[in-house]
Amino acid sequence: MSSTNTSKNIVIVGANRGIGLEFARQLSADKNNQVFALCRKASPQLKELPLRLIENCEVTDIHSLKATAQQLPDSVDWLIHVAGILRRDSLKELNFPEIEEQLRVNSLGPLMTTSVLLPKLAEGSKIAFLSSRMGSVADNTSGAYYGYRSSKAALNMMGVSLAHDLKPQGITVLLLHPGYVQTDMTDHHGDIDASTSAERMIQLIAEKGLADSGRFFHSNGQELPW
Repeated sequence: MSSTNTSKNIVIVGANRGIGLEFARQLSADKNNQVFALCRKASPQLKELPLRLIENCEVTDIHSLKATAQQLPDSVDWLIHVAGILRRDSLKELNFPEIEEQLRVNSLGPLMTTSVLLPKLAEGSKIAFLSSRMGSVADNTSGAYYGYRSSKAALNMMGVSLAHDLKPQGITVLLLHPGYVQTDMTDHHGDIDASTSAERMIQLIAEKGLADSGRFFHSNGQELPW
């Protein structure tokens, strides 16, 4: 299943824009792939792609996720969870409802999604969570972003636990930092564009396997500290 030239069912959660849209565009360009693009509301760009579009998917709503799962095939080879939010904060400007919202969407959301779709994953399947180096405790040299950093650190921990729990079933779990990417989330500042980031991560997902499960990689291939 790790080869890029074999038939795969690929589920992308959060595919309507930015990096998620680039995942959808690049993976659906390969006729060997059947791509299922999940989002709350599809962008015009996503609607133009040759894939299966599933809207009204809310990652923090278990009922929405179960309804979405019914529209997916029985077997999923790659589950790529992109959906996430960023709210800027500092110690002087803490918004606790927004911090809680980021924890729900960025950490509980991926875990809920995985738990609902788990029956569709089997030996050889791969799960890729888009994390962030901002969730690295060792890499935090500037402070602030309490909600976002905490939510991504929680996602990393959940990802490692999933890697341990799913390894006996032959399911790989990867935590990926996309890089500093020019998207709406970064106000289009960044070192690379979304196309480059998605291309790099697709290659990582294809190359990595059980021996790498539970590890935290930059899109450039560098392993990141926790």
